[in-house]
Amino acid sequence: MRDFQSVRRIVIKAGTNLLSSESGIDSERVRMIVDQIAMLRDMGYQVMLVSSGAVGLGAKALGHTNPVVFITMKQACAAIGQPLLMSAYREEFQRHGMLCAQVLITRSILNNRKSYNNLRSSVSTLLAMGVVPIFNENDVVSTAELKDVFGDNDRMSALVASKIDADLLVLLTDIDGLYTGNPKKDSGAVLLHDIPEITPEIMSYAKGAGSAFATGGMRTKLLAALIAQKGGCGTVIASGYEKDVLIRIVRGEEVGSYIHPEARLSQRERWILNTTPRGAIIVDEGAKKALFAHKSLLPSGVRGIDGIFGKGEVASIMDEAGCIFAKAVPYFDSTEIEKLQGHKSSDIEAVLGKGRKDVIFRPEDLVFTESV
Repeated sequence: MRDFQSVRRIVIKAGTNLLSSESGIDSERVRMIVDQIAMLRDMGYQVMLVSSGAVGLGAKALGHTNPVVFITMKQACAAIGQPLLMSAYREEFQRHGMLCAQVLITRSILNNRKSYNNLRSSVSTLLAMGVVPIFNENDVVSTAELKDVFGDNDRMSALVASKIDADLLVLLTDIDGLYTGNPKKDSGAVLLHDIPEITPEIMSYAKGAGSAFATGGMRTKLLAALIAQKGGCGTVIASGYEKDVLIRIVRGEEVGSYIHPEARLSQRERWILNTTPRGAIIVDEGAKKALFAHKSLLPSGVRGIDGIFGKGEVASIMDEAGCIFAKAVPYFDSTEIEKLQGHKSSDIEAVLGKGRKDVIFRPEDLVFTESV
């Protein structure tokens, strides 16, 4: 049995294949998921739902049978499909006397510290009132060209779980977990119930997306589990077709594949780690060693800037060999750091004026993405 006694806040992600029927949404599947969420609420859990399916629903409503490739078409399908999806959930939650709330987000909302904090406060208020937040990517406005997309709802659900302090992420799909091979073709394929660490061997078992409208696959689920893992959140990948699957999971049954969490980073560290960098600060070997020794970055250790970023935005930290080993939030923008590179800290006032910090950033503003 798995020990989930300390779990209080859960993120559930329902995939496109699970929710879709030939004509549109699978109402029976939505009902089964909502029934279980209501039971979880009655058991004292706070539940957030990440629901795929809006683009697929919109496409089917239009009679579009091929994969949605063009961004404008994807945006149009999402605009049509979102109200259809939310209407189905609203109707089912009303049966239990519960309210649900639509939360449409883009990557930039989570990347920006102010909008992220506002989102976190709003979601915490909804949960405190017993409302179920239903997250989806705001496909109507997000664009790949602006690097504003999550790429898939598996990744988005993991970022939501990590950044809004969930204890458990459940990825519901149309297969019952991670196998060592394709169980439809390989009779020797074994379902992995317990995964303490996501190794290259574990990743090698993953496959691609499974339908015209799905953007995920087992690989995206493992990548999502890695994000959640760093946030101190365990992940279960399981079949949404299993009877009472959510209830059985929280009771500790070995349903699906369970990826263990790591020690939880602080909320600020998780925000830094999971935020898309705007650019990079290139440092010399001496500065790299100093950072791993939990010291501040001084202007003298900076060797260059890649990209453009503002003060307080997350930047990658890169060595001179081009290896990114950390992310940080600097006290200066990219232009200012470029002016300061190679200088001593005592030169900062002369270069930029009075009232400025005497370091580029401090240890508490840094999160390592790889070990020394």
